[in-house]
Order: sequence, then structure tokens, then C-alpha cells
Amino acid sequence: MVADVCASCGKPLPARAGRSGRSSLYCSPACRQKAYRRRRGSDEAAAAGVDGLIEDIARQVKELAPQPPSVLYSGVTDLSSSVARLRRVARLARDTAKESVTPAPVTQRPGTGPLLTEADFAALTESHRREIQVHCYRMTGSYDDAEDLVQETFLRAWRARDAFEGRAGARTWLYRIATNACLDFQRRTARRPRRYEPVPGMDHGTGEAPDRLTWLQPYPDDELPSAEEQPEAAAVSRETLELVFLAALQHLPPRQRAVLILRDVLGLSAAETAEALGLTVASANSALQRARPTLRDHLPRQRADWTATEPTDAQRAVLQRYMTAAEALDFAAMTDLLSEDVRLTMPPNPFWFAGRDALLRFLRPTLDPASPVFLGHWRHLPARANGQLAAGGYVRRPGTNVYRAQVLDVLRFDQEDRVVEITSFEPHLFPAFGLPLRL
Repeated sequence: MVADVCASCGKPLPARAGRSGRSSLYCSPACRQKAYRRRRGSDEAAAAGVDGLIEDIARQVKELAPQPPSVLYSGVTDLSSSVARLRRVARLARDTAKESVTPAPVTQRPGTGPLLTEADFAALTESHRREIQVHCYRMTGSYDDAEDLVQETFLRAWRARDAFEGRAGARTWLYRIATNACLDFQRRTARRPRRYEPVPGMDHGTGEAPDRLTWLQPYPDDELPSAEEQPEAAAVSRETLELVFLAALQHLPPRQRAVLILRDVLGLSAAETAEALGLTVASANSALQRARPTLRDHLPRQRADWTATEPTDAQRAVLQRYMTAAEALDFAAMTDLLSEDVRLTMPPNPFWFAGRDALLRFLRPTLDPASPVFLGHWRHLPARANGQLAAGGYVRRPGTNVYRAQVLDVLRFDQEDRVVEITSFEPHLFPAFGLPLRL
């Protein structure tokens, strides 16, 4: 339910007077900017070091107000995020301290300042954590692997801190280390997309078998900048995090993938990209020219120009109807929501369905209380993954009274706002999306 008071100042929100679209959280542009500056302040505090983070947490505690409840909730949420950031800084400082042979630097490169302490290094890298994690996610397509590679990146950076040129260059320096950590990881795993194969005894439909990426996982985007606050940043995040884009990237050889991400997603120059990957500029440009057409060949036709938009009110209504139809076991309603050529995949599982009829034939027995394979009764919570609408599904199995996390469905829509693709993921990542494991 949308709060009827401003999340920043607590004053009543102005009446919408029949307007459609997303409801605002703030009563005025000034309050929206105040909230944005507060979040940016936390980022700047992290960049300033551990002392800055602690001072920022103390400020947030002093600003907490018990009334109105929506303002208290907003403040506590920001405070919780800052404390979690400080906890990550402390953990990284502890881990990097284990890497140190001596308690203090014994050498220093000419012309540089003193090497960062473990705590200040951890605070600096924490201010770049999220964008480095997103970069590792684009490179690998896996949320779990991205988390591990962020830790690997920061530990590598700590070991190579004598090459650190200063805070102004920290972002490019970390991107270079993260990219090479991802390339090393991909050499070890040698992952390649394959086609799904028929499962004996299962009706997959008449459509072509889709690509199978067993490692593909969703990415939670609740903390992405909103279109109101940072329109360009929000658009770029959505365009280059959509599952169809991530899946298309996985078809590129790792080095081509790295070049394309550094050039076309992050906007690095040809010279910066070549330096990051240890290539000549000519080699980097050649890899980019080979990568672009391959990527477009694996994108859906309506995504070939790499454009993505914020989900519309009509699509949000379809998501609500989708959840309601599953909870009501309403097959007629479900049929109306799906496009005729809808496709369902379930990474890492081998199950896939091409076409509405095949999908409904698969679902009907599990949703029919009279069927011997009836799974149970469903409830759903809305979510956002990869800039797309999603639904966290919970099942109460027969004879139980608890709804347990079952599946995260990420939806893609066609131009008529019908569901054209469902990617169903296993529930172990529910906590990353702010979803409980039980209802």
C-alpha cells in the first residue's frame, strides 16, 4: 500500500486527482532532492573512510523520528543499509588484515602518498561495491558468482595496493582488477550456452528449444536509482541488466564480452579498455567489432536496439492478475495473460516449454486439487529483478499451514502487454530480493 505522507518530511502527499502512473513518495521536488542527497551522503561517507561512515550512522540515528510511521520506516531503512555497509567494511578490513605480513607498510613507491590502512581501504572499496558487483554479474550472469568475485577483486586490490594511484582513479583501477578476476574465473569454468534437450515423457510444445544457461541467476534491483532521481543511470541499468541482454552476453567469448561491457556499457575509451585487458588498441577495437553483431543476433527482435523501458501500469496490472490467477487456480485467467508463443525456462533445471498450450498442459495437473500431483495452494509477493517485474511464489503443500518459498518468476512482456517469457528461478536468492523464505 502506498503511504499517504511524504517519506522525507512526513507531510500529507498532494491528491493525485485521477492521475495514473507510479505514485510519488515525496511531496515536493525539494523533499525528493533531500532524500537523494541523504543517500549520496552515505556514499560520500564511505569514500571518506571508516570515520565518515561512523559519523554518517550517528547522524542518521539523531535524525530518527517516531512519527509519522512512514518517516520512521524510511529512516530506519536508510540506517539499516548504512550499518550493513559498515559491517561489510569491517569484514573486508579483517580479511585484508590477514593478508598483511607486517602491521604497517614497509615500502612506498616514489611520488605516492602513504598506503591505505586496512580500514580505510575497505571503506574506499565499499563505496564502489555495488557497481563492481553489477559489473561482475554482467560478466558472469550469476548473482552468487558475482558476490564471490567482488570479494576476490577487493582482496586482489589489497595485494596490489602499491599500484593504487589515488582515490580519483579508484573506480577505473577496481574495474580493471574485477574484469581480470572475471576472465580468470571464466577460464576455469569454461561455460558455454547450450540448447535445451527434450525430457523423456514431457511435452515441450512445438517451438524451438531455447538456449540453456544453467548458471543464469536473477539480480535484485530494489536499490537501483529511480527514474525520478537519476533518469540516465536508471535507464542504463535496466538496458544492460535485462535477462535477455545477460543471456545474449553469455554467447560472447569472455574477452569479447569484457571489451563490449567496458566500451558500450561502462563507456571506457578504446585506450582505457586496451590497458585494462593488456591488449593493443587495435585488438580491442577488433574484438568490439566482432562482439556487437554476435550480441544483436542473440537478442529478441524488439530488444536489438538495446532499449528498455520502465514497466508500465498495464504491465503491473498484468503481474497482479498473474499472481491472482495462480492463487485462485484460475486457468482461464492465466490463458488470457499469456501470449500464444510464451516460453518458460527454469535454470538450472532442464525443464522448458514453448507455446501457451504446452505450458498450460504442464501447469494444469500441479494446480488442480483433484490431481494426484497437486502441488498445493499458492501465494505471491511482487518483486523486481533485472529491471523487470517478478513474482515470488510460495506454496502451502497439502496437510501443512505454512507457505514456503518455491520459485521466483521473472516476466517479460510483448508489445501487447502479454507475458511472452517466464524465467523461473529457485528460491535460495529470496533474501537478496527482500523476500522472506516463509509466509
